Amino acid sequence: MFKVGKVEIEKAILLAPMEDVTDVSFRLVCRELGADVVYTEFVNSEGLVRSNERTHNKLKIIEAERPVGIQIYGNNIESMVGAARIAEAENPDMIDINAGCWVKNVVGHGAGSALLKDIPYLTKLVKAVVESVELPVTVKTRIGWDNDSIQIVDVAKRLEDIGVKALTVHCRTRSMGHKGDADWSWIPRVKESVSIPVVLNGNVLYPGDVKRAFRETNADGVMIARGAIGNPWIFLEAKEILSKGYIRTKIDDEMKIKTCLRHLDLAVEIKGERRAVIEHRKFYSGYLKGMHHASRIRNELMQYTESNPLKETLFRFLEELKKSEPIF
Repeated sequence: MFKVGKVEIEKAILLAPMEDVTDVSFRLVCRELGADVVYTEFVNSEGLVRSNERTHNKLKIIEAERPVGIQIYGNNIESMVGAARIAEAENPDMIDINAGCWVKNVVGHGAGSALLKDIPYLTKLVKAVVESVELPVTVKTRIGWDNDSIQIVDVAKRLEDIGVKALTVHCRTRSMGHKGDADWSWIPRVKESVSIPVVLNGNVLYPGDVKRAFRETNADGVMIARGAIGNPWIFLEAKEILSKGYIRTKIDDEMKIKTCLRHLDLAVEIKGERRAVIEHRKFYSGYLKGMHHASRIRNELMQYTESNPLKETLFRFLEELKKSEPIF
């Protein structure tokens, strides 16, 4: 059971925090398609305490996306405490600490998975954040820095002892990045050592992976990251597999294009038309993947800065696809 604060969900399926992906509009699409809990992009604590407007805008949440967590990252305890208090003022359902990001520009500043190189300091930092806010604090981390320093069971015990309410474990080391297979066998070992909810992350790319993760590890939740990029229907399909044993809903070209447009409409409403249309470009390859002449249409869509011609192009493309479908 994923039980954090007022949030209580059996076999929760969560959307991972992802830079430049999980903004409000994408989180709303994923919630509408079945995600139980969503997270903001990971937010730089230094940017928050220095009142950087762009950084602060990543904190913005709306009621329709609840339950939602705000994830913050950093290495400086004072800045992390300040950032947590700023995040709490936005009234999310929980605050998550990133102790798992592997990319160089984060790790190079001692944040993310770099915290795993000094477990006592990680514990001290998280404890300071827990004691500075009223909201429940959770942590997302990896099994270790490298294969010679896997300490996730000890880390889990320490974090539970200082008041962390749930732990998400990406079942790779930092040195692996996204390469190689995630070792899900660590989840049962962590669950045996703590009583807080434990969420599995890593190698969850298809709906069947969600069912297998619950079955093999007895995790309290499964978090999806890259598997949701360009494929937010993974939540819908995973829910159907869990409840019915098979995928009932057909995700056809029409549904993909209409979801793409729904995503765009939400983005326009939240960000304004020009910015939304430009930032939406990164999602076309995912939404149009596998469609006939997708590259031609994608190139055309990349030219637009207004939503109406973009929509007209996609609806015209959909009609072309329907006409080209074979009749049996």
